[in-house]
Parts: sequence; structure tokens; C-alpha cells
Amino acid sequence: MPRTIVAICCGLLALGAGCERTGAPTGPALDAQLRQDIARWGVIPIGPMPAQPAALVDLGQALMFDKILSGNRDVACATCHHPSTHEGDGLSLSIGTGGTGLGPSRTLGPGRQFVRRNAPSLLNDGLGLSYLFWDGRITRFGNSFNGGPPQGLPGGQPDVLSAQAMLPVLDRREMRGEPGDHDVFGAPNELAAIADSDSAAVWRAIMQRVLAIPEYAAMFHRAFPDFPTIGLPELRFQQAAQALAAFQMSALTKTDSPFDRYLDHDDAALTVQEKRGASLFFGKALCSTCHNGPLLGGTGFANAGVPQLGPGTPESPPLDRGRGDLPTQNFYQFAFRVAPLRNVELTAPYMHDGAFPTLEAVLRHYNDVPLALQTYDASQLEPALRASYHGDAATIDSVIRALDFRLRTPLHLTDDELSDVVAFLKSLTDPSARDLSALVPAAVPSGLPVPR
Repeated sequence: MPRTIVAICCGLLALGAGCERTGAPTGPALDAQLRQDIARWGVIPIGPMPAQPAALVDLGQALMFDKILSGNRDVACATCHHPSTHEGDGLSLSIGTGGTGLGPSRTLGPGRQFVRRNAPSLLNDGLGLSYLFWDGRITRFGNSFNGGPPQGLPGGQPDVLSAQAMLPVLDRREMRGEPGDHDVFGAPNELAAIADSDSAAVWRAIMQRVLAIPEYAAMFHRAFPDFPTIGLPELRFQQAAQALAAFQMSALTKTDSPFDRYLDHDDAALTVQEKRGASLFFGKALCSTCHNGPLLGGTGFANAGVPQLGPGTPESPPLDRGRGDLPTQNFYQFAFRVAPLRNVELTAPYMHDGAFPTLEAVLRHYNDVPLALQTYDASQLEPALRASYHGDAATIDSVIRALDFRLRTPLHLTDDELSDVVAFLKSLTDPSARDLSALVPAAVPSGLPVPR
């Protein structure tokens, strides 16, 4: 189990009003003030990730890169969360089953649509995040809305990461496919033929595929030796999800950035510019009113005035109201999970729909959110997405009316100050996260091509 992250006190937001100051100290005074600012926002060093069983990690790595989990046998978890793109896919909106290519060059297949949201990086997701998915429908506080787990999710998962791994295989655009689909060998897609309401049948069908492969049966036996037999119904997709989570915890935890070393009392770990940017982040720029705690985010939701684009959700097409589309959460209109920021330099494009290609573009948006939303330039999007931008006055007005109170007035940051904040954000990068190519296996037990 990953170390539990210290909860952020509700009163932290009230500190934002006192953060702005007219000038920043230098030298030792800068470090003293900065450390005081950091401490007040609950930012503490992250402890080591507990070791995961090797057999479980090996199984999880194989499943992560194996297209057998998808209905058409043409897309793996790693297709949208690939080491070459730092555990995202480099796209604004992901392209699931039916697509071709990998990373930013991936293209839609005939008759297919974009996945509704950006594929967030999996880096550090095993560190005890409070919420997963952009709308936070998986939470370590019960995974429950209206009294039951989302999409029929079974209870008893040991952590939010393994709970999250249960859901992408159910999504038709991401992995499962559409009724009438045939897989890459021309065989009918039996997963797509199952009713959307019968999640358990989809998970059983996937496990039947997987356990029919002798190498996988042996890997499950090594990973779960306490099971008396290796087969159905003893083994369920919950065990596959636990293996996927163990691989992520073991391989994708990256917490040795310059900022981490600064937290460990190395004053020389950050440059003067990075320290100036940190002072702005935890002060005048108000970033830490949302991005706080050990992971600098991941503990709450906000309507940040992000431009609307893409196909939208089934609940409110063509718009995506985020948290507001969940039962009992409709007061959170256009609100999405506040993203954790560690290694953020590596995980462009940004926001729930990848509306911004660079950190600079994100910060210019935050500098004056109402103006930035009203003047958004869709040409910064991939050409295939530009026509799906919803820039009509009614949509913009709806987003602005529900805008988070902290973003209603301009920050008035200068160009130099914006550059300083970008420099600080880049100090959150663990150098070992820059090249993850060693995580790609040479082959997977199904024999299907490994995404490369």
C-alpha cells in the first residue's frame, strides 16, 4: 500500500488572501520566506514507495502493454499512457480503439470519435491521490455516488489506483469497441457485444481471454499463489487491476526532482529564478490555493475557465461539465480535478481537454481567465480538433458564470513573473522521468504487437 498522503486542512484556502506581497526578498531571506510559504500549504517531502511484489509487477507490466485487454485487440493501456510520452499520449483528446499510430501522430480510424478527455500522465498516481479521473469519480473516500460504486465497480479494491484500472476496459471509445466490431484477426469482438449495463460480464470475458494463454496463467499463479486454482471464477479482473496498479507504483513513482531536494533542506537545489517562481506560486500568483499538499494538487476541484472542446459527455453533449455531470455533484459546473503538478513539464498538453500546448499558455490563461477564455485561439489545437472547439457566446458565458471565485479577477503577473513561475514548475521534474523507454517490454504473452 502506498504511504497515505497528509490531508490538507479546509482552512488553507483562506490563506490565499494574505499571500500577495509587493516584493520578494533575496538570498537567505528568500529561502526563509519561501520555506515558510511552502510549509503553510502542507507541502512536505514524499516518503519512499513501499516495494511491490516482483511477480505482481511483472504481471502488471505485461498487462499494461498487451492489446488483449481491448475488444478489438488493437489498443493497450500503454497506447494512451506510453513511456515515450511520459505516461500520457501527447494528444489533447485521446484516440482509442480503431486508431492508428502512437503518441501525437496517432490518428482516428474511420467512423471513430475522440475520447472525451485528455489522457493524464500516470506518473506518481500511486502516491495516495484522493481522486482519479478528471471528474473524480474514483475516490479513496468510498468510490461512491448515490450509494454505489460507479459503473458497477465492485468493492474491496485495495487502493484507488487498482479501482481506476477497472474502468477503461469498459469504455467503448477507449478499449472495448462498438457492437459489430471485428478484431484485428477478423473475428467478432465479443466484448463489444455485451450490454453496457453488464460490466461484470465484460470483466469475465477479458479474463477468459487472458487465462486461456498458458504464460498468463503461470504469471497469475506466481502473482497470486494463495489462490487454490488459477482460473475462473477464482480469479477476477480485480486481480488484473491490482497487478496494473503494482506496476505503476513500482515503475512510475518519480519524486527526486530539484524541488524535492529543496524540500529536503538543500538550498542550492533551486536556482534563484526557480525560487522567485516558487515565491510567486505560493504567494501572489495564488497557484497554491488549489495546487497544495505533497503532490501540489489532486485533492480538490475547480472551474478554471478551460475552453470547451470535443464531443462532450453523454449527460450534456456537446459540452463537458466535468464534476457537474456526476449524480449529486451538479453544483460543480465545469469543475475538474486540480491536477497534481509533479513532473508537469513533461506532460503536455494541459487541462482536462488538452486545450493548452505549453506551460506558458496555461499561465497566460490563469493571468486573466475571463479575457483568455473569450479570446481563446483554437489554432493552437491539433487540426483535427479545431472544429470541435465550442467558442460560442452562450458556452463561454456558462463557463464564466460558474468560474471559481479565485479566478474572477486578473493576477496582473508580468512577463518576467510568468517566466519565473514556469521555471519553478520545471523544477518539479525528476530527471529519471525524462526517459522511460526501458519500461517497454520486448514482447507480451498474447504475442500481439507491443505499442512502441
